[in-house]
Amino acid sequence: MDAATLPDLDQLDFPALKALILTLNDRISTHQQEIVSQREQLASRDAEIEHLKLLIAKLRRQQFGRKSEKVERQIEQLELRLGELEASRAEREVRESAPVATPDRARPVRRALPAHLPREERRVLPQQKSCPDCGGELKHLGEDVSEILERVPEHFQVIRQVRPKLACTGCDKILQAKALSRPIAGGVAGPGLLAHVLVSKYCDHTPLYRQEEIYAREGVELDRSTLAGWVGATSQLIEPLVEALRRHVMSAEKLHADDTPIPVLAPGNGKTKIGRLWTYVRDDRPAADLSPPAVWFAYTPDRKGEHPERHLATFRGTLQADAYSGYNGVYRDGRIRQAGCMAHVRRKFYDLVEAHKSPLAREAIERIGALYAIEGEIRGRPPEERQKIRQQRSRPLLESLRQWLEEALTKLSRKSDTAVAVRYALGQWKALELYCDDGRLEIDNNTAERALRVVALGRKNFLFAGSDRGGERAALVYSLLGTAKLNGLNPEAYLREVLARIPDHLINRIEELLPWNLQPLASTTA
Repeated sequence: MDAATLPDLDQLDFPALKALILTLNDRISTHQQEIVSQREQLASRDAEIEHLKLLIAKLRRQQFGRKSEKVERQIEQLELRLGELEASRAEREVRESAPVATPDRARPVRRALPAHLPREERRVLPQQKSCPDCGGELKHLGEDVSEILERVPEHFQVIRQVRPKLACTGCDKILQAKALSRPIAGGVAGPGLLAHVLVSKYCDHTPLYRQEEIYAREGVELDRSTLAGWVGATSQLIEPLVEALRRHVMSAEKLHADDTPIPVLAPGNGKTKIGRLWTYVRDDRPAADLSPPAVWFAYTPDRKGEHPERHLATFRGTLQADAYSGYNGVYRDGRIRQAGCMAHVRRKFYDLVEAHKSPLAREAIERIGALYAIEGEIRGRPPEERQKIRQQRSRPLLESLRQWLEEALTKLSRKSDTAVAVRYALGQWKALELYCDDGRLEIDNNTAERALRVVALGRKNFLFAGSDRGGERAALVYSLLGTAKLNGLNPEAYLREVLARIPDHLINRIEELLPWNLQPLASTTA
């Protein structure tokens, strides 16, 4: 109703004027409601636009490599699944100690080792210099010869293990040294070759079928099923050593924990499911602690909270992890304290800056950067000194950051991604500031994230684990090789040394083979 349509007010009586006022008031209220509704819709659309920009920015940073081709991926899945079956079969045979004849399965015929490879002869003589029965002089009677395919840096070679037979000239007793132990009983692979295969697969991310092609170029035919059998048998061999490693990790007073998805081929249908690899890292070197650093990996078929509860059943101390709710169960009884990760907080604001140049997010990053600058100065100092400096310098900055975030939250739309990032930080505040009260703790959980990088690279290169047992094998090998790296060792050289020793090593002294305990071999084993 406009001025032209309004009735002559001078001609209206009181009831008519009252009715007109009520009508106009109703129309004004309706218009106001429509305006509020339109504003809410605009705010919701703005929040959606902001969210979509953030998602697009994340996806652009995560995108890498050429697009996969369906046929090639299906072939790789089949190759991997077949390799897992071969590895599992080898593990089962190791557990049973001796191969069991299975008439329904024909074993591959072992080829003669290539004649063109160089040979290194090692003579294994009896320790006795004379006949142990009568003391008579020993004479040469003959010898047994076996060959081991070994890999030394940059090339293959064949080691001829020669065991002369000696006969007593007085009583005809025959002596011969026992054959040297091999990592895989009855196998042709030496410790160096086995170490190279495992490091190539798990550190250098080269699947077994690609290794088969590489070795063929060097004139050595090693089919994928053979390589898979070696992987399975070797992982079974190192399992007691990894258990000793786990005990060392869990005896710490502080751990870093994280997990990552790993696609796994589901049995039967060839489709994939999502398993998880969990990592638990003991590394107190930033706080001047001389305890050996170590990492233990565990595989699970899903991400249920029961898994970290089981993994950490014997642990007592502080756990630095992200805000995943699956960890809540380990904090429930108070035996484990929760320490947060400032890197996760910073990452959420970084994504906002990358997506739409948010000034608030940029300021948050600058404030968090000031905290990290202090950490850079005190890295490697004793815990007491770190705690004192944090209380003097970091604590005021943290309190200022908290107040600033709380004030900023009151000015943000609840649906915006910026508000989500702020609420995430404030929701974790008690865990985030705990590091100021304990000089042993870190400001973030990057220690665990670094340990998982090798898994992410492997996931990119060979796509899947072939089975749940394949995930468990990966966890075993990642644990041993990751710990070797943390202790400054060449993982291949370390694993080579372990596999040369472990067949004859006493199980109750298995800790002697951990990276910080292992001494160089006295023998000339290549």
